[in-house]
Amino acid sequence: MVFEKLTDAHDPAELSEDISVCMLASGSRGNSIYVSDGHTSILVDAGLSGVEIERRMASRGLSPGDLDAIVVSHEHEDHIRGVGILSRRFNLPVYVNDGALKSEPPQLRHIRRQSFCCGSPFKINTLMLHPFSISHDAGDPAGFTIHLRNHKIGIATDLGIVTAMVREHLSACDLLILEANHDPDMLVNGPYPWHLKQRVKGRTGHLSNQDTRALLEDIGHHRLQHVILAHLSETNNTPEKALAEVCEGIHSRQTSVTVASQDICSQIVLLHSSSEFLEADYV
Repeated sequence: MVFEKLTDAHDPAELSEDISVCMLASGSRGNSIYVSDGHTSILVDAGLSGVEIERRMASRGLSPGDLDAIVVSHEHEDHIRGVGILSRRFNLPVYVNDGALKSEPPQLRHIRRQSFCCGSPFKINTLMLHPFSISHDAGDPAGFTIHLRNHKIGIATDLGIVTAMVREHLSACDLLILEANHDPDMLVNGPYPWHLKQRVKGRTGHLSNQDTRALLEDIGHHRLQHVILAHLSETNNTPEKALAEVCEGIHSRQTSVTVASQDICSQIVLLHSSSEFLEADYV
């Protein structure tokens, strides 16, 4: 099992031929994921301020001016805080479903809006996205798979239970971004009031480390190159507990596992083809 692997920085020309994924932030104070195939670049959620997203992108040699779109998973503020300002400042279309608009969040007003429906694939230039319904206390929350040439990336955070639909969509991915929100013992014995504990561990709350381990036991396969654990609670979990639990469910030596941070953007994960399997490097 590989927890972290570093390589020398890649030449920008090489980056343009790779699939790049960067966790700009992950957690209850803000979420944003950068995905690019060198031709099309998107953010999945923009839950930090516009200034902070620009700063974090710049720290990895990226720029919002090179983005093609923002895709919104659901309307909670930690996923949309910077959507409006980025959309207006850089003239970016925002892909969002109607359920996220029912509560009329101000961050989603006065933007170039493009609608999608869970269950119906849509394309952003060279990227094909398949949104699917997840169980969370939002209007119509979505997980995504993103298909990029011969690659498949799966994203499922902010969900209370793993349904058969979730398993089906996340199968056969080369890279998975999965929630591992809490350790059940820490949650039960922690400082949250009882009603909040019930919300977190409920069917429309958040996945525990054990839930994520069970999911990976079901859908893991030899071509799964990387798992990024996301949306860890700063109160009810630790990276060490999440890694120890989740890695028990992974049996392929080709799969590396890392934890996304709330305060520091991740290294860029590069997926590229080889003759036998997809390799993941980090820059």
